[in-house]
Amino acid sequence: MSLSVVEAADEAADGVALVVGGEPITFRELAARVAARAELLRRQTRDLEPDRLVSLVGASDRATLETVHALIALGRPMLLLHPRSTEPERASVVETIRPARSIVPAVDLPESATSTPAVEPIDDARCLVVLMTSGTTGRPKGVVLSRRAFLASARASEENLALARDDRWLLGLPIAHVGGLSILTRCLLARSAVVVPRETALGQRLDADALARVIDEDRVTLASLVPTQLEWLLARDPPFRPPPHLRAVLLGGAAARPALLARAADRGVPVLTTYGLTEACSQVTTQMVGTVNRGELGCGPPLPGVEVRVSSGVIEVRGPTLFDRFVPAPTEPALSSDGWFATGDLGRIDAGGNLHVIGRRSDLVITGGENVHPAEVESVVEQCPGVAAACVFGVPDDAWGEILAVVLVAEPGGPPSDADLSAFVRERLSPHRWPRRVAVLPELAVTPAGKLDRAATRARALGCLRPL
Repeated sequence: MSLSVVEAADEAADGVALVVGGEPITFRELAARVAARAELLRRQTRDLEPDRLVSLVGASDRATLETVHALIALGRPMLLLHPRSTEPERASVVETIRPARSIVPAVDLPESATSTPAVEPIDDARCLVVLMTSGTTGRPKGVVLSRRAFLASARASEENLALARDDRWLLGLPIAHVGGLSILTRCLLARSAVVVPRETALGQRLDADALARVIDEDRVTLASLVPTQLEWLLARDPPFRPPPHLRAVLLGGAAARPALLARAADRGVPVLTTYGLTEACSQVTTQMVGTVNRGELGCGPPLPGVEVRVSSGVIEVRGPTLFDRFVPAPTEPALSSDGWFATGDLGRIDAGGNLHVIGRRSDLVITGGENVHPAEVESVVEQCPGVAAACVFGVPDDAWGEILAVVLVAEPGGPPSDADLSAFVRERLSPHRWPRRVAVLPELAVTPAGKLDRAATRARALGCLRPL
């Protein structure tokens, strides 16, 4: 089985391939539209060498999704740019990666345009996409992912989730992120449907009401969310109750607080915690369907065919889903001589084989010679009554080198008093882990992918920190 929409149409012609804004499109219809776009793309790129990249803004409208499928069908590698990035940011990425041609998806293709699709065998070793990630350095770099990696990742996910043709997977993440793009490839191989909410197709934020509506009306069976989206959903009024057809919510992209997982479990939301990264083509570990996790099971065991170990506290990954290389190439090899990739994330593996992510090595705070991982302190602070969310980081201190500061987002009833917060953490944490500065903000800064942006939150809070 290959990443061919034509093969999918041959096997499941009348099966639903896409639901965009409530409108279903069959695999037969998608294959005909993709074939028409492929003809246009051939003309646009006929003067390019086969391995040269084209750049494309990774929106989630139908024209862009058709174009991505057409580029995959042609074997043309692409560079996907984030739809919310600015023009200067995109120019910087293009300058770094140097794609050969920019593509505008909807140009010169009438709504009625179709063509007869054809199968074109393509070497699975070829690059499918270059996606941008900051990794452990904070400096954006391109991650080169092969067709083979996407195939291996899709097969592992399919085995873990028992993905079937009648499944409908919600695309609530940008396809410029591996978590979004891999939904397209997983569903293509499984001959199942990708559901794109109207708001997502228009480039709008998918709020809690829209998320609840599309899960219900479009009969979503699988959804990939980040913790921020789940927080919105659970805070919705009237309360969100999962419909019977929703069989799994894959939660990843950032650490999930135990309190959030407990609330989801109490509501019957079928959350499966997951850990993944761009360099491993999305998922690395995931809970199995039917697992109830209130925070004690971490991010689950490795997917079939993927190996995970923790070496000197750092999570390392090996397997067929790994990337080929970075662009530009680093001075040091990206993989060890025996194929292990050091993620830069810190973690542990429990007796049941579940991976627990502690935080990023780059977030480490060293105070008085002691190493403190902010995520571990955050998980305790967020259990304090009155605290909805927390972000911990280091600030300079003459005596200790660094001390811990915490930014709180309050529950609706207001934040805890400084005395109550101080007493709460001092009962539960050793002295070098006590936050010594505090600030309260309306919200924490997040990245476009919904992850906590620790640096941006720190910058917002520095002027209002007070002693704790």
